[in-house]
Amino acid sequence: MFNLFKSAPKNYEELGGGAFKTKYQQTSNAKLLDVRTAGEFAAGSIEGARNLDVTSAQFQQALKTLDKQKEYFVFCRSGNRSGAACDAMSKEGFKAYNLAGGIGAWPRK
Repeated sequence: MFNLFKSAPKNYEELGGGAFKTKYQQTSNAKLLDVRTAGEFAAGSIEGARNLDVTSAQFQQALKTLDKQKEYFVFCRSGNRSGAACDAMSKEGFKAYNLAGGIGAWPRK
């Protein structure tokens, strides 16, 4: 009747590690975005990633500085925060892909 438990459709793609890396490497205008905290980012990230903490108060403001002509490949530790970031980004008109499973799902080779 009210569809209280119906999940809203996602306006971004959720990709497993291999598919995420392949699509990132094959997309000419791709940008890699690590949405973990600065401390997590400093402890190690994927080469070439830019850090933009989704939990910071400045996240929404920082989105305004990003180029909407680019495609963003977004990740965090587990995939939850990056999913939230992708949701926010898609609502602002960005093309975003979430790394399902987080940084640990990124293939090492």
